[in-house]
Amino acid sequence: MAAFIDLVTRSLREETRIEFDRRVDEQAVRLTDALRAGRLDNPSFGLGIELEAYVVDEENRLARVPDSLFESRCEKELGRHNVELHTDPNSFDGDGIETQAATLRRDYRAVQRAAEREGLEIVLDAMWTIPPPDGSDDYLTAVRESEGMTIADNMTPSPRYCAIDNDILARADGSVTLSVPGVERAFPSILFESLATSIQPHIQIPDVEAFPPYYNTAIRTLGPVLALATNSPLLPPELYEIDDPSRLLEETSHELRIPVFEQSVNHGWEKVRFPNGIQRAVDTVDRLVADRTCAPFLREWLEDGARETFADQFWELDHKRGTYWRWLRAVIGGQPVEQGDHWSVRIEYRPLPTQPTIAENIGFQVLVAGLVHGLCTADHPLSSLDHDIAERSFYAAVEDGLDAEIAWVTADGDRTTDLTVIYDELFEFARRGLREQGVSSEIIEDYVGPIEARWTDRTTPSRWKLARVADYLDAGKRFDDAVHEMQADYIRRAATDEPLVQWS
Repeated sequence: MAAFIDLVTRSLREETRIEFDRRVDEQAVRLTDALRAGRLDNPSFGLGIELEAYVVDEENRLARVPDSLFESRCEKELGRHNVELHTDPNSFDGDGIETQAATLRRDYRAVQRAAEREGLEIVLDAMWTIPPPDGSDDYLTAVRESEGMTIADNMTPSPRYCAIDNDILARADGSVTLSVPGVERAFPSILFESLATSIQPHIQIPDVEAFPPYYNTAIRTLGPVLALATNSPLLPPELYEIDDPSRLLEETSHELRIPVFEQSVNHGWEKVRFPNGIQRAVDTVDRLVADRTCAPFLREWLEDGARETFADQFWELDHKRGTYWRWLRAVIGGQPVEQGDHWSVRIEYRPLPTQPTIAENIGFQVLVAGLVHGLCTADHPLSSLDHDIAERSFYAAVEDGLDAEIAWVTADGDRTTDLTVIYDELFEFARRGLREQGVSSEIIEDYVGPIEARWTDRTTPSRWKLARVADYLDAGKRFDDAVHEMQADYIRRAATDEPLVQWS
């Protein structure tokens, strides 16, 4: 514990921040030179994905992940109940998509088997609502003080997470607030961010010069794509103070993960927010440098040796990217599809909640990649949509899901809010982008078809959840019981691997 506290304390010192920022500035200059010299170009487009989940016990109650699970194919995340799976990048084509799906399915099954040996289950869901035995409130608020540091008992014991927490707490005067329909309260740490889980599809862009149009186009897709994916309309019931549950079901946002993440962090800064567009790929480096530093670490604290690979030369800059929380961000780093001693440039698509099945999570990866590629190769005018209007569309999707007022620019250059026109084009250009990468019609329909059916059937996970809770309320259940019954239904149906549109 002494070494843990020492790292956190060192991270929060002003002299550390000064040295960290000096290194970031120096590394940014070299990385900008590398971008301009073409050192980050790659032979092909690539795909990858990160997937977060949580663990429950045999009674569907939230559970802490035993260390034995991390000996399988998963990693730790913010909460002790979280696991994260990710794929290495593959080429953006039919074989690459099938490899992504097979890899993610293999790893998920391996982690699920490890969980079952502990009497637990991995749940692919965007927000837990059935609390652990000690209750939601106690779980999220249990903290202790050590040498002036706040340590959240149920946060993964990582010096980096603890440093981020204490940096934010200092800016928030010791507590962080959450304000959503039915909830107005303060928490003693940012751990309530771990209520929600998500996926992050990655699209590697081979040509740095082509990165800006892909990035700017992707920004304009965030609203309509999120509206298809919404999956976190409710918090654990005991966090609410409400008199009328039916009114809450009408007023709640369809994607609470967005305000939960934004409000857990944005105290005195706006680190979690809708992104701005770019004109050049190097703008992404400039934006990262200009972002306020949070919980800096220095390479020598955690790294042994003096390796000189391309990645190791930019350690502090990449560490800072870990707290550059935009709903779409550029990632310069990691191994490209063609392995080598340099980084790739890719888009990380961040607003999507975890979906009920592996196939649906891959489905959104495929949809996003196909859509952005299809729009860009067709020189579609969507990127001309005003940024502020795209931002309003995004937050409308957060609140209202498929009922949101979403703006779009059609292939003919006309602005529209007609959802039928929007989704007809969205799926048309997603399929076009996939076909241009040689993806077969069979693979396209396997992954995009069930997502398109959500639009034609007007259903999403959030709509399903709200309808189930309403049914249980109508049957005379108390609100807490109605939410727990819905969650148990969700867990059972997700385990069948049937897509959402087949759930009755």
